[in-house]
Amino acid sequence: MTARHHMNPALVAIVAAGGAVGSAARYGVSHALPAQHGLPVGTLVENLLGAFLLGALLEALLRKGPEDDRRRRLRLGLGTGVLGGFTTYSALALEVERLWSGGDVPLAVGYGLGTVVLGFVTATLGVVVGARRAAGRAAPDGGAE
Repeated sequence: MTARHHMNPALVAIVAAGGAVGSAARYGVSHALPAQHGLPVGTLVENLLGAFLLGALLEALLRKGPEDDRRRRLRLGLGTGVLGGFTTYSALALEVERLWSGGDVPLAVGYGLGTVVLGFVTATLGVVVGARRAAGRAAPDGGAE
């Protein structure tokens, strides 16, 4: 049977509340880190940090075993909600278009491609960190078997 999380009002509320928190955090970061020499630093930091944290979160949850109600709520609240609201690939697309149409094609291409490539790298690093942390917690001596 296919899970129908979108039909569960409690889970929808968890995602919405998380999204509000993540969006507020994104707003704060964007204003704390304005563009530098045309590069939208705030959006870059939000997307890379969000990719890292999502990789770490999902790997850590996966390592704890099959998804139960608690892990589902964490995944949806923190992953889909908070980190979904915090990251902003729609702003990335808009900023790339603005840079491109403003004549700064090299920066537009570098920023767009760089964000995607670095996002993959940071998500992978997050997975590695999540796996190591989960393995460290599983072994009583702090090491993995």
